[in-house]
Amino acid sequence: MQTVRATRELSPTRLCRRAALCLLVLTVGQLSLPRAIFSQAAPERVRVPTSHANVHMGAGSGSEVLVLVPRGTVLTVLGRDKEWIQVQLTPEIRKTGMVMRWYKNEDRGWMHDSTVELVK
Repeated sequence: MQTVRATRELSPTRLCRRAALCLLVLTVGQLSLPRAIFSQAAPERVRVPTSHANVHMGAGSGSEVLVLVPRGTVLTVLGRDKEWIQVQLTPEIRKTGMVMRWYKNEDRGWMHDSTVELVK
């Protein structure tokens, strides 16, 4: 004996309901994802709270000091390596900071996290 399976087509109303359900599931799924995925967060920034802070060529106190940046200087964070923060060096820092060696177009340097504070 052969079983005949009835195939039923979706009516326009059922098709519309399924599409609405799919859209709802997608929307709820997006709401539960972290907001950073949908919008690019502002870059993290740090400020020098002491009279001056060293910006090194590499992530370590034994690395050559590029420039001393004065109190109040705000720098953009590019990365981290343990307690070291990689910061962006702007042309203004050459003018306001005390250049310790003539660096050749370096646009980034490293600071110990104890020498800066987060800008909120």
